[in-house]
Amino acid sequence: MNNVSVARKATKPNKRHQARVFALQALYHSHFSDESPEMIAKNFLVEHANDFGVEINLDLDFYHALVLGTLKNRNAIDQMMSPFLDRSISQLNPVELSALRLGIDELQFHPEVPPSVVINEAIELTKEFGSQDGYKFVNAVLNAFIKSKT
Repeated sequence: MNNVSVARKATKPNKRHQARVFALQALYHSHFSDESPEMIAKNFLVEHANDFGVEINLDLDFYHALVLGTLKNRNAIDQMMSPFLDRSISQLNPVELSALRLGIDELQFHPEVPPSVVINEAIELTKEFGSQDGYKFVNAVLNAFIKSKT
């Protein structure tokens, strides 16, 4: 393998990462919508996928599992993370809240994904879409959640 193909491969996000990027944005959108989880998952891709100017290369099954699972289990997820928050859920930044819900959903309902991957992905998503230091908060909450499970 030559250096050009290595560099190209390193910059191309994998399908699961892309699914998480779109899932986070769909979850963020859900804060401002009263649509059903199914409609949010479907409509976000239909209406917004081409707006990002990137090749759509995501694991659609994983995307749907994340969005639908997180939205359908939102109340349970919120209860699971509440003990580790320093403020009420209503006071959280919507991007950070979406990243936390997505992370808790993966940690709780997708045991095939290693916790270190879930936390790293949540941190990267929060760095990309959240407030300047929001990733530190997301990291702390998810780590506390994992420690409580062991």
